[in-house]
Amino acid sequence: MKSVAMLQSNYIPWKGVFDLIRKADVFVFYDDVQFTKRDWRSRNKIPTANGDVWLSVPVVTSGKQNQLIQDTAIDQTADWQRKHYKTLTLNYAKSPHIGDFNQLLNDFYLKKRWTNLSEMNIYMTIYICGILGIKTEFVNARELSVTGDKNGEKVIKICRTLGCDHFINGPASKAFLDEDKFAAAGISLEYMRYEYPEYPQLYPPFNHNVSILDLLFMTGDDASYYIYDWKKHI
Repeated sequence: MKSVAMLQSNYIPWKGVFDLIRKADVFVFYDDVQFTKRDWRSRNKIPTANGDVWLSVPVVTSGKQNQLIQDTAIDQTADWQRKHYKTLTLNYAKSPHIGDFNQLLNDFYLKKRWTNLSEMNIYMTIYICGILGIKTEFVNARELSVTGDKNGEKVIKICRTLGCDHFINGPASKAFLDEDKFAAAGISLEYMRYEYPEYPQLYPPFNHNVSILDLLFMTGDDASYYIYDWKKHI
């Protein structure tokens, strides 16, 4: 059995995305689909003393209502990279492991000026996978040139193209995937269960649904334990 998971690229994603990636043999960045505003593609949040704060990447949307994620340009008139860098370094100044990730912060926010949202998201996600020791193979959907409808046809074609017969997806997909189509194609389905232990956070109450950066800065080398290694001990 060869497994595949696919998801639109997200900006500094939450830990569940990395759990999904780790479980699959192949992960597909599913960015040849329509971009959606005010979604995880271009923003994520961190806990702060004043509650959760959104870190949003400004993108060009005027006149581009039907643009694909892979074609979405980042607004070059805004100095958002330095702003996000400052927000993260100030907010996590008292975190135990912020100093371990100076290179990450430099590479993400100071080393280059990002112009394409998908390119940036993919880079950051793969970078963090390296930190977490995730060995999954990565594929960009745009390189596969696969088309199909919204009821699973395109996903099935991607599975076949990659030689995969097991598809892993988030629990919300169960409401719209045509399971009979997958069964007829010889592809088994698995739905994620996003269950994780709490870890120390600077600002209670605890919140699971924040960027992976929060977990990294708070737990350092132990981050993988709070995503998947903890399951080995139950």
